[in-house]
Amino acid sequence: MSKLFIVLGISFLLIGVLWSFIGKLPGDIVIRKGNTTFFFPIVTSIVVSIVLTLIFFIIGKFR
Repeated sequence: MSKLFIVLGISFLLIGVLWSFIGKLPGDIVIRKGNTTFFFPIVTSIVVSIVLTLIFFIIGKFR
């Protein structure tokens, strides 16, 4: 059980570091009005979706 938590912690750390680099791509929607900021990462979501699809496709080919 402890190994699972270590692997999850490391994976969340890596995801956080990667997200800071690709978190604000051109095409993401940012609306600022007064003290409120609305951020909708549509392009980032599409890129992450494509990457995950490719990873799962490659993993599926080796099974």
